Amino acid sequence: MASRGGILSKFSNAVSQSPIVYRGKRAASDVGYVANRLLESTKKAAWIAGTTFLILIVPLIIEMDREQQLNELDMQQASLLGTPSLGSTAGPLN
Repeated sequence: MASRGGILSKFSNAVSQSPIVYRGKRAASDVGYVANRLLESTKKAAWIAGTTFLILIVPLIIEMDREQQLNELDMQQASLLGTPSLGSTAGPLN
């Protein structure tokens, strides 16, 4: 009478050496490789996008904010002095 451990061991070996199992392991390995490459590419793209934003966009935002503050200051000074602001569209009364 054969022992159960021997049968399970033979079955386990047969399954692990099966072409289907080999293909499954190979597919899982390929998926892992592709996922790793995709992650590395994503990190590189995020670094490029982040540094480009800091170098190009942030100074533009700061300059636009400065310009808006200067415009508001000019409008306040014009209203205190009683001169019409440049943005006023009111014409002479008829």
